[in-house]
Amino acid sequence: MGRCGVRHRCGGDRVARERACCSLTKENLAREERVSHATVHRAEAILAEWNANVVRPVLRTPGEVQRDQTIAELRRSLRKANEKASELQDKPDALATVTANLYQENIELKKKANRRQQNRLAVLTGGADPDN
Repeated sequence: MGRCGVRHRCGGDRVARERACCSLTKENLAREERVSHATVHRAEAILAEWNANVVRPVLRTPGEVQRDQTIAELRRSLRKANEKASELQDKPDALATVTANLYQENIELKKKANRRQQNRLAVLTGGADPDN
């Protein structure tokens, strides 16, 4: 049981439980619900409710703020790089499709031209028409 008189499921040693008992943090929320810290931060609906109800946000050190800004910037860069890579991959894919279609069309045209040539030769040599 915590300092507040509520039986918590947070686990850990007694001193750590007492120190963190009832502190309004996302880490305690994760511990109470037995989910990972990352899971809490992926639950956007819960975070929106959290941000709407928490009176005082947890303060971060300047180092943590800088770290979070760097992470956000790197994520934006990665997202842009992935989009560009996807666009660049689309071009070779389209080129491969066009090339394959032209190759097939070329083969068909060569077959058709070859049949015409055989028909002309048959007519010139007096042979039977190969199509009949």
